[in-house]
Amino acid sequence: MGILQIFAKAPKPGQVKTRLIPKLGEKGATDLHKQLVKHCLQQFSGLFSVQLWCAPYHPFFEACQAEFGVSLHRQQGADLGERMAYALGSAAPTPAVLIGSDCPSLKAENIREAFVALQQGYAVVLAPAEDGGYVLIGMREVRQALFTDMPWGTSQVLTETRARLRDLGLRWYELPRQWDVDRPEDVERWYRRS
Repeated sequence: MGILQIFAKAPKPGQVKTRLIPKLGEKGATDLHKQLVKHCLQQFSGLFSVQLWCAPYHPFFEACQAEFGVSLHRQQGADLGERMAYALGSAAPTPAVLIGSDCPSLKAENIREAFVALQQGYAVVLAPAEDGGYVLIGMREVRQALFTDMPWGTSQVLTETRARLRDLGLRWYELPRQWDVDRPEDVERWYRRS
């Protein structure tokens, strides 16, 4: 089918889920981050060939590897775009789908649908996020233009990505819109679901 790549930051207090620190405190934000990573691995590790891409390396990831049987990889690159392009490029020509670890709305059927679209010849698959970015990107072959000079972390990412796909003349497939856990209201939503 393909490789599912999951990006996760090391759970260092003060460095993860920073927008939630005012609500949860550093420890609470770190605990939430770990919870989300484990939830993601629990959901997908038994169904797909999963690579956990770490930034940077941390004992927490070793524990995840032991518990879920995933392979560990180190994120490489100066910014998010470079790190994503490097990870996706490492899988080529095998289809790869890359997600973050903080999107509990993504389900196994979404991941399967992404792989099917790649098998059907779409160059790129995206799952739009409510905040204007995306929570999933999949491809067989890395398109550097989608990762260079992108306004990461802004509400313009999806719009800019679509514009670049059009400029490149590539056919892409979009999954249903998702939400991730970034803002205080997302935390409430996550607790209601779990």
